[in-house]
Amino acid sequence: MEKTDREGIWMFAKIEITGTIRILTGMHIGGSSEFAAIGAVDSPVIRDVYTDQPMIPGSSVKGKMRYLLSRQYANEHSFVKIENEDIRIKRLFGYPNEKKENPEDQREAHASRLQIPDMFLSNGDELKLEEIPATEIKFENTINRITAVANPRQIERTSRGTEFDIHWIYNAEEAGEIEEDFRMLGEGLRLLKYDYLGGHGSRGYGKITFEDLDVDCVVGEVEDEILEKCRAAVTGA
Repeated sequence: MEKTDREGIWMFAKIEITGTIRILTGMHIGGSSEFAAIGAVDSPVIRDVYTDQPMIPGSSVKGKMRYLLSRQYANEHSFVKIENEDIRIKRLFGYPNEKKENPEDQREAHASRLQIPDMFLSNGDELKLEEIPATEIKFENTINRITAVANPRQIERTSRGTEFDIHWIYNAEEAGEIEEDFRMLGEGLRLLKYDYLGGHGSRGYGKITFEDLDVDCVVGEVEDEILEKCRAAVTGA
């Protein structure tokens, strides 16, 4: 297995980020209601087909973090295209082929260094003992301002207090960029913690926090000093 020192160009290692996402306010990440029966919930949450418990798609976390970081590091107030994102964001989350007028500026497509798989309910047994359901139904109304007619609907939410295990993988490719990538990841975690995950965030949905975060090299070799800095970057989020 090849590796280089911190000043080298290429290395191969995998760093695992572990921890827990804890839901602080009801969270709605929608699932399919295409075949819902009459009287069923209008907007259900996405569920793990194996356990029928709520889950958090990795794409929801990854997409929201990238969006927030893109806004954070944009030179303008508006959202920027992927090709105009900060190179650190593109490096962490991946980017497609970029064709530039100057051949030296062109970039080939690059896979994301950060792998975020789906996350599944981890404290289901504890919730059962406390007789707390993993999801709740919230009734909401929208009012037509012209006719004053109400349009009631039922929205399913993942309950406050539910927890989901984190097992993310960072692919270390260049030793000199690991610390910078983890500082960017830590910033993404901090931004997400002070924003929301899922839909209806302006109504108070989707407040989350990260607990017991840690990092460990699980494939290859990474210097202990670098790992400690990576750990500090994410635990300080």
